[in-house]
Amino acid sequence: MPHPVHAPDTGRIVILGAGPCGLACADELTRLGHRDFLLLESASAPGGLASSIVDAADFTWDLGGHVVFSHFGEFDRLLAELFTAEELLHHDRSSYIRYGDGWMPYPFQRHLHHLPAPDAAACLRDLLAARPDGSGGSAAPADFATWLGTVYGQALVDRFFAPYNTKVWATPLEDMGSAWVAERVAPVDVEEILAAFIGTAVPARRWGPNATFAFPASGGTGEIWRRLAARIDASRLRTQAHVVAVDPGTRTVILAGGEKVGFDHLVATGPLDQLAAMTATCPASLRTAVRSLRHTTVAMVGLGYQTPTTDSRSWLYFPQPDIPFYRATNFSKYAPANVPGADTGTYSAWMTETSLTPGQGLDRHALVRSCDQALRRHGLVPEQAPLASAHVEVIPYAYPVPTLGRDEVLAQVVPWMEAHGIYPRGRFGTWRYEIGNMDHAVKMGIDIARRLLNGTREELLASAPDLSAVRVECRS
Repeated sequence: MPHPVHAPDTGRIVILGAGPCGLACADELTRLGHRDFLLLESASAPGGLASSIVDAADFTWDLGGHVVFSHFGEFDRLLAELFTAEELLHHDRSSYIRYGDGWMPYPFQRHLHHLPAPDAAACLRDLLAARPDGSGGSAAPADFATWLGTVYGQALVDRFFAPYNTKVWATPLEDMGSAWVAERVAPVDVEEILAAFIGTAVPARRWGPNATFAFPASGGTGEIWRRLAARIDASRLRTQAHVVAVDPGTRTVILAGGEKVGFDHLVATGPLDQLAAMTATCPASLRTAVRSLRHTTVAMVGLGYQTPTTDSRSWLYFPQPDIPFYRATNFSKYAPANVPGADTGTYSAWMTETSLTPGQGLDRHALVRSCDQALRRHGLVPEQAPLASAHVEVIPYAYPVPTLGRDEVLAQVVPWMEAHGIYPRGRFGTWRYEIGNMDHAVKMGIDIARRLLNGTREELLASAPDLSAVRVECRS
C-alpha cells in the first residue's frame, strides 16, 4: 500500500455503508493520510451488495451476478494490491439466450442468423426498416420502449427486448428513459449481420468490457471487499451501526440506539430515497420528488446439485415469461471453490436471479421449486441429479431503474444534499444504473475522498451528465 501523505485539516468525514464505494472512500482517505473518519455499516459484515455468503451445505453464493472487470486504473491497482495473480481466475465470457427449444449467442441483435427462418426474416426485415444507427429522428426517443423499436425494429422488440427487459426491470418499458443506454445495449452492424446470413461473416467481435472477466479463486466476490475492509483501521469501521436520522443543522447522524455521531462531511452510499426520508430539514418537495424513484428487488436462488459441472458457458438469459428468473449463472464454473469438495468435482451450482417489484409477496418454496424445474427442463441440470442445496437471498434494493423523470429528480435532490455537507455516492446514492458496477462504485469512492481532502470538484462519474465517453457494461 502506498505510504500515506499529509492531508489537510478537512474535519471529520463519516461514511455510511461499507460496500465497494464506502470501503474505497475509506481506503483512499487512509492512503492520503486522513485519519479523522468513521465508516458505519448497518450489516454485520462489510461488502454491501457485493457480499458473498456460504450456506449450510457449504456452497458459496453472491448477491447477484457479479464479475470483475474494470474501466479504471484505480480499480485495477486495488485488485493488484489485494490479490496475487494465482488468487484470481480469468474467464472468457460465454453467454447465450434461450430461444424456443434452442440457444443463440448473446447479444441477440448480433446473431439473428441463429434464429428459426421465419423469425430471422421478420427480425431482419424490421431491423433494415429501422435505423440501427439511431438516426430515425433529430432527437433520441424519450422512453426506452420507443427507443428500442426505433433502433432495432418491432420484431426484435417482440421476440427478445420487450419480454427480457420487462422481466429484468419489473417496470413497463414505456416508463423508462433511454438516455442511460450508452453501451449497455449492444449496437448493430447491418453489414456484419447480412454477411452472417450468407456465410461470409468474419469471426464475431467480442462486445462489452466484460467480454473477459476475473473472479476470486475462493470466497466469491465478497472476498474482494473482505480484504479491503481488513486493511482499514478497525477503530474506524463499525458494523451493525444502523443510522436512522441525519441532521444537517447540527452535522450529526443518529444511530438506532440513540447514539449521535458528529461529522463535517457525510458520504452516504445507501439508497437516496432513504437518505432523503431520514434527513431532517430536507424540504417536503424534495422528499416527495425522491419517492418517484424506482428500484427492483431481486430474489437470488442458489441451487447446488450433486452432479459435476458439464456446461462451459458463463451465464444464460431467459426472456420466457414461464421461467421465473431472467438470468442463470454457472457459479461452479466461475470458481471450483464455490462448491463443497472442489477437488472431487462432485457438485455444481447455478445462481438464478428473479426481479420483483418492491414489497411484492414471495413464496420462497414455490420459487425454489420453479427455478429448479426450469433448470432441469432446459437441460442445464440432469433430470435425476440430487438437489444438494437451495438458498434464497432477497435483495430489497438490487438495481435502480432509469425511469423517465429520474434525472430531473436527481438534479433537485443531490445539489441540496451537497450544499448541506452530504454527498450521495455509489449505485443507489447516485441512483444511476449506468454507473452501478463495482468499478464505478470504487471510482466514486476514491474521487469523493480526493475531492473532500483536496478541495477540487473533479469527479469523473458523479458529476458527469453524459457517460457516452465512459464505456459501461450491459446487463440486458
